[in-house]
Amino acid sequence: MLMAHPAVLTSLIEQYETLRVLHAENGCSEVRQRMDDVAYTLCVATGTRDIDAAPIAARFQLPGARPEDDSVLTSST
Repeated sequence: MLMAHPAVLTSLIEQYETLRVLHAENGCSEVRQRMDDVAYTLCVATGTRDIDAAPIAARFQLPGARPEDDSVLTSST
């Protein structure tokens, strides 16, 4: 499997989280499309099909990720 560059993964995570916090899914069509595009790209870059799993997978692919990383235990609100 091809691995995305860490800088690309970091950027995608930041973009997705920013759009999610701003509730982009409720915005205008251009904003919703951007959210969909970032989510799709994050899934492709991590080899996942679930947008909830993609940021977690991306973090595990970044340098310094630990196998005992507890990010999967953190609840998102």
